[in-house]
Parts: sequence; C-alpha cells; structure tokens
Amino acid sequence: MVDNQLDNLDRRILHMLQLDARGASDTDIAEKTDVTGTTINNRINELEEQGVIVGYNPEINYEEAGYPMNVLFICSTDLSRRSEMAERALDVRGVVNVREMLSGEQNLHIEVVAEATSDIKQSTKQLDELGLRVISSNILAEEHIQPWNHFHQEMTGERDRLSESESTE
Repeated sequence: MVDNQLDNLDRRILHMLQLDARGASDTDIAEKTDVTGTTINNRINELEEQGVIVGYNPEINYEEAGYPMNVLFICSTDLSRRSEMAERALDVRGVVNVREMLSGEQNLHIEVVAEATSDIKQSTKQLDELGLRVISSNILAEEHIQPWNHFHQEMTGERDRLSESESTE
C-alpha cells in the first residue's frame, strides 16, 4: 500500500472495522461517514485487495473455551531461519500466535493455549524438537488489546482542521 496512501475515509473505515468488524455493516459505516453503502463496500474490497485488511478474526477467551493455560514462550533461532521456524512453530500443539522479532536473540515469541500443564509440556517438547531454544516461558494472566487509535486520531484531526477552515471562510 506504499503507492496508495490511506485517505480520511479509508482511516475511518479501518477504525470502525477494528471496533466491531462483525457488527459493522456497510450501511452502518456509510451512515457515520456520509457516503453510500456501495462506496464503503468498494473501499473495503480495495483495502482487502491491497493487503491492508488481511482478515477478520474473532477474539477468543480461551479460558472460557476450556483452555485455561495461556503461555508465552520466548525462543531463539538463527535469524536466517526465523521465518521458516515461525511457520513450523504454527504446527506445534496449542500454538495460536507466533511473532517474529526483527533482530536479537529472543527473536520468536510463541503463544500457546492448553487445557493442562501436561499439554504445555508436550508443546515445549515439540518446540525443542524443531530446534528452537526456549529462553523463557511465562503464564499470561491477562491480555489487553485495543484498536490502533491513530486511524481515529488522524480522522479527528482532519475533521478539526476542516471545521477550522470552514469557520474562517
């Protein structure tokens, strides 16, 4: 998306989808942005085609789903094999998220969910068998996530600038 910069409407659409992708219909977004539902639909399709929107994933409370163990493994691998190892780690039992760090020894962060400690032990063994060195593992107590609010801030800032210019005319 380097060639095509996001405009104010794109930012507003992204912000609203971050707040509630499942419940935000084209019509709802259109009403809040003063454009047609067709325009919103076309913009969303363009954002998907350009790779800005890459998916719509549910946020799952694993504990409520019967998987009370949530562990973050900090691992190390050769930087030249980091992406390959990240892909392979996705096949390990219970892995729900793998983050590649740009550099450093602690260059793979792997999140695992499980029913019991025995499942975590199995996941640890599988990570080791892949050739990953587990530097540390931490039980996650809570995770707090929010939509990236700069879409909204830029939108608000642009709206404020427009209001100021209209009032001076």
